[in-house]
Amino acid sequence: MALAASVCCSCHCFDVHLSNSNPNSNFNPNIYKKSSNFPPLSHVKPSCQLPLTPDKKSLLLGFSASTLVFVGLGLCICASASELRPLPLPLPLPHHSLQLHLEKDERVDNKSAEEDEKLEAAFETWKSKSFALSVPLSIVALQGSIPPSWPKDFISSQSRRLKLQTKFRPSLEDIFSHLCVPFTKAKGNIGPASAVAADIVTLGDSWLPHAIRKAIIEPITAAEHQDWFKELGHQWKVYLRRNHNGDIDPQGQIWAAPYRWGTMVIAYKNTKFQKHKLPPIQDWADLWRPELAGRISMVNSPREVIGAVLKYMGASYNTTDFDLQVAGGRNAVQHNLALLARQVQLFDSENYLRAFSVGDVWVAVGWSSDVLPVVKRMSNVAVIVPKSGASLWADLWVIPAASRLETDRIGGRVRGPSPLIHQWAEFCLQTARALPLRQGVIAGASPSALESVPVKLPEEITKGKPKLDTNLVAGVPPPEILERCEFLEPLSDATLRDYQRLIDNMPKSGPDFMHMKGHMSSIIGTLGLKLS
Repeated sequence: MALAASVCCSCHCFDVHLSNSNPNSNFNPNIYKKSSNFPPLSHVKPSCQLPLTPDKKSLLLGFSASTLVFVGLGLCICASASELRPLPLPLPLPHHSLQLHLEKDERVDNKSAEEDEKLEAAFETWKSKSFALSVPLSIVALQGSIPPSWPKDFISSQSRRLKLQTKFRPSLEDIFSHLCVPFTKAKGNIGPASAVAADIVTLGDSWLPHAIRKAIIEPITAAEHQDWFKELGHQWKVYLRRNHNGDIDPQGQIWAAPYRWGTMVIAYKNTKFQKHKLPPIQDWADLWRPELAGRISMVNSPREVIGAVLKYMGASYNTTDFDLQVAGGRNAVQHNLALLARQVQLFDSENYLRAFSVGDVWVAVGWSSDVLPVVKRMSNVAVIVPKSGASLWADLWVIPAASRLETDRIGGRVRGPSPLIHQWAEFCLQTARALPLRQGVIAGASPSALESVPVKLPEEITKGKPKLDTNLVAGVPPPEILERCEFLEPLSDATLRDYQRLIDNMPKSGPDFMHMKGHMSSIIGTLGLKLS
């Protein structure tokens, strides 16, 4: 600012000087003196009184103004120079202060070295762990129990990090046997391909209690908090909650997630019945008709064979005391079982449908999961659920107890199942997943259909497809029949012994029957799989 003021003053004075140098100018010194910020020169007393002409006065004023400009510039330059003076040199530290600084630097270096060692150890620990770039989910399923589209649709619904592995086994017994192998004395071949290495496997509901007692599966943790369990019907929630003995217990844990279910059915050949003018089969009692003697094949499950007798007599599949709960008591049950044995030509779970297909028998009694796929390839066959009700079966997802194993041959599975098991269970229970079941692509029904009214498929879906003569609607019995159906509950040891006595006292006639009797006795006495 001082420099700017000086320059302005100098310019003004220079203009004045030029004006005074012209003798013809109208310069008035009195006006200049009044407007200047400096004291008028006339107040300064010179040492010698010399007369001042107007030209000399103007020259003196110009010289004075120039002097002031140079002085102002000098002051500005000095002020700027003072701001740029060099910093003072640091004073030398005393010897003891230098020693403290050295010790402090040494402590900092030691601390840094310790932190580096900790970081290095943590890094080595991290490297020793196995981290997957993808989230695995390994499934072992019963062949033909899930639609082919399910694995593809599940992969599409998840992120690209999903690594899904799906293997199929021919029977529920095969899966159960593979689950038992690692926990036997022989141990067997345990590896990544073993069923126990899977995150989740199929298990039939009749095998569930025995699997729990043998501890070859583990409960599904936090199932109660998952949406898939909350959305299940009350009947499912009761049936899936078991104690460690495999019995239904309201205080027990959740051991399985259902994904399809069905019933026992009776299939018969319309052509044979029409040819011989026989009335159609409607209920269990028709199996005791004399004209059907030797014309029936049936599964060799003790629960189903004796259960058919109980339903015929108006009792429950889950009868625990024959004398108290069945009209006529145990002797009446034994008598009707003997009569049924004479009616049935073949008790064989593997070959009963083969005998039906080739025409050796006219009637086949078995699970809908077996019967429906076979009869769809045949003509003039009817399939019914008996009017008095039938047993219900269910295919469930369970978790193998791999965490009990001390082995490094099945990878990270010993640390627990995949975090995607709940997503898979929820996926299988979605409404969209029920369509292949309703269309008959896969035999059975969605778990949600157990407690809802069955809905017929639109005609555009069924148009052009062969129509099966059946009372099943989208795989579900009519409501009045479904309410008389029941799941097979675990039986007590005392009831199992009653079953064994009934089988032992069955008539000993025919090689096929003797084979059935021996097979049923071995199941009850040795394994007890279908009874428990």
